[in-house]
Amino acid sequence: MSPREKNKGNQQESFDFEESEVENVPDKENQGEAGNGKAPLAQSYHKWFLEYASYVILDRAVPAIEDGLKPVQRRILHALKELDDGRYNKVANVIGHSMRYHPHGDSSIYSAMIGMGQRNLLIDTQGNWGNTLTGDGAAAARYIEARLSPFAREVVFNPKTTVWQASYDGRNKEPVDLPVKFPLLLAEGCEGIAVGLACKILPHNFIEIIEASIAYLQNEEFELYPDFSTGGVMDASNYNDGVRGGRVLVRAVFDIRSKYQIVITEIPSGVTTSSLIDSILLANSKGKVKIKKIEDNTSENAEIVITLPTGADANATIDALYVFSDCQVSVSPNSCSIANDQPTFIGVSEILRQSTDRIRGLLKKELEIKLRELEEKWHFDSLERIFIEERIYRRIEECETWESVVEEIHLGLEPFKKLLRREVNEDDVTRLTEIRIKRISKYNSFKANDVIKTTEKEIRATKRSLRKLTEFTISYLQGLIGKYGKGRERRTRIDSFVTIKATEVALPTEKLYVNREDGFIGTGLKRDEFVEECTQLDNIICFCGDGTFRVSRVAEKVYMGQDIIHVAVWRKGDEETIYDMVYRDGSRGDSYVKRFMVSGVTRDKVYDLTKGNKGSKVHYFRANLDGATRPIIVRLTQASKARTKEFEYDFGELAIKGRGSNGNRLTKYAIKSVRSLFDTEMKCR
Repeated sequence: MSPREKNKGNQQESFDFEESEVENVPDKENQGEAGNGKAPLAQSYHKWFLEYASYVILDRAVPAIEDGLKPVQRRILHALKELDDGRYNKVANVIGHSMRYHPHGDSSIYSAMIGMGQRNLLIDTQGNWGNTLTGDGAAAARYIEARLSPFAREVVFNPKTTVWQASYDGRNKEPVDLPVKFPLLLAEGCEGIAVGLACKILPHNFIEIIEASIAYLQNEEFELYPDFSTGGVMDASNYNDGVRGGRVLVRAVFDIRSKYQIVITEIPSGVTTSSLIDSILLANSKGKVKIKKIEDNTSENAEIVITLPTGADANATIDALYVFSDCQVSVSPNSCSIANDQPTFIGVSEILRQSTDRIRGLLKKELEIKLRELEEKWHFDSLERIFIEERIYRRIEECETWESVVEEIHLGLEPFKKLLRREVNEDDVTRLTEIRIKRISKYNSFKANDVIKTTEKEIRATKRSLRKLTEFTISYLQGLIGKYGKGRERRTRIDSFVTIKATEVALPTEKLYVNREDGFIGTGLKRDEFVEECTQLDNIICFCGDGTFRVSRVAEKVYMGQDIIHVAVWRKGDEETIYDMVYRDGSRGDSYVKRFMVSGVTRDKVYDLTKGNKGSKVHYFRANLDGATRPIIVRLTQASKARTKEFEYDFGELAIKGRGSNGNRLTKYAIKSVRSLFDTEMKCR
C-alpha cells in the first residue's frame, strides 16, 4: 500500500468518528419486530458519503500544503517532466500522458493546465492560451503547446527526495508530493469547492514571498498581502492573514485623459473587460451613472475608454462606477489546505512558515544526499587510483575463479585500506574488475589527484553548508530572486480606501411628484405636483395634516398618508433641518408648539408627532433647511374668549428636542390660522 493510501485510511478513521454513534441510534422506520433492528442501507449511505467526501477533499479540490498543488496539477507537472526533452509538447499529448495518473478525464486536466499556463510560473506556453483580461478562452488542446519552465525544472523536481506511490490503476508510479523548494501555494493561489469545504487562497507576489521567507529565517517580522496579475488598487486593511472572515477590496485604475474622457487601465481581480463593460452599461441603463460611449481597446494591457456626456464630472463618475459597477469588487479569502492528510485552516503567514521550514528540510536532505555521493565518489576514485598505480590488477591475471580474484584484490589493497574512509565491500571489488584495459593504459595519476582534490573541496563545502543550513537556505532563496525575479514586481498597489456611500454618488435621474389630497408620492405621478429631482436610492419623508409622518424609498407610486403638508428628500442623520410645528391636541384640546429634528427612523413606519389623541390637527408646519427660526402670527377664532385675538410667537424661544416630545402649550383657545411673519401666504390648517 502506498503512503498516500495509508494516509487515506487514517483519514477515513478520523472522518468516521461518529459512525459508532450512528449505528447505535435506533431507526424507527427500519426496526424489526423486536424493536432493535439496524438500518444497513442507511449505514452504507453514511459510510459511502464519508468516503466520497474524504476523497474529494484530499484528492481533488483542496491543495496540499507540502507542495501547494492539487492532485491534478501535480500529475500534470509529473507528466511534463516525463515528457521533458527541452522542446514543446502538444497539450493534447500532455493531457493524454497525464491521464495515466489522473482518472477524471481530459476536460479537468485541460482546464487545470490552462490555469497553470496563464499564471506563467511553472509552464512555458506557446500558442493561444487565452486572455485573462478579456476572458477569451484558450485554443483547443491540439493547437497549443507547453513545456516546463526553467523555474519549474530547478525548483519543483528531484527524484532523489521524492516519495513515490502507485497510480490509480497500479501500472505506474507517481509522486505523493513534489519536492517543491518554494512557497508555491502562496504564489499561485488556489480556489476549490469540496464537500462542505471551500478553499480560496489569493495569489501573492513572487519577490515578496521570498523576502518574507528570508525574514522568517532571520527571525524578523514580515507581512504578506495579495498581488493580482490584472493589477488594480487594493485595500487589504481587513485581509485577516487570508483566513475566513477577511476581505480585500480591489478597484480598477482610472486615467482622466480629458474633461469628458476617462480610461480604465487596470481591472480588479476576477473581472474581465467584457464583464466590466456589461456592469457599466447596466448601471447606465438604470440611471446610476451617465456615460455617452464606451470602447474596449484591450490587447496586452487593459484599455476601456469611457466618454462622458456634456456637463458630467469625471471624478464624480469614477466614484459612482466604484459603487454601481464591477470597478470595485470585494474578495473574501478562505485559507484552507491539506496538511498531513487533514484539512487545516491556517493563515498565509503560517503557510509561509511551514513552507519555508520544508524548503530548509529539502535542502538539507539534498545536501546530505550530495555529501554521500561525493564521499562515495572520493572513495572509489581513491580506490581506483590505488588499484591502478599499485598495479593490483596484475595480481588477478592468473586467477581462475571469482573467489580467487576477490581474495587477491583484497590482499593487494590491504596495505592501503587505512588511507580509505570506509571498508572495501564486494560492490567495490566488482567495480574494480569492470575497469577497462584502455582506461588503465591511459590512466593519468596527476589528473586523478586533481579530481580527488576537487571532490574533497566539494565535500568540505557541502559540510560547511550543512553546518550553516539557514544561511545556505537564505542564499538559495536570494538566488531565485536573482534568476527569476525580473518582471515579477508587484502589480497591485496597496492603498486605503475611503468608503463611498451609494447615496452620495447616485445621480438625480428621477423626478418626484406628489398627490397631496390622495396621499401618494412617486416618480410615476407625472400629472401631479412636481417636488424635486432625486435618485433611485433616496428616501422620501412626508408629513401629514394629522400630525403623523413616515419615510419611504423612492418608487413609482407609494401611499404616504392623507393630506400631505410637506414632502422632501430625507437623508439619514440629517441634523441641519429643523422642523417647526403648531398642532391641536385632539378635536377640542389645547394647541402646542414644538421644534424638533428627525435624525433616525425605520423606513415605512408611521410616527406620530402629537400626543396621539384622535382628531389632532396640524395648524402650522415649516421645514427650516438652514436651521433658522421664523416668527409666526397666531390668529384665534372670533368665538374664543381670549382678549387678544392675534399675537406673535418666536420659535427661537423654544428648545430643539426630539420628535417624540409633546412640545410647549401655545394656547388653550381655538386657532383660526397661523402664518409666518415673513410669509404673505396664510398657513391655515
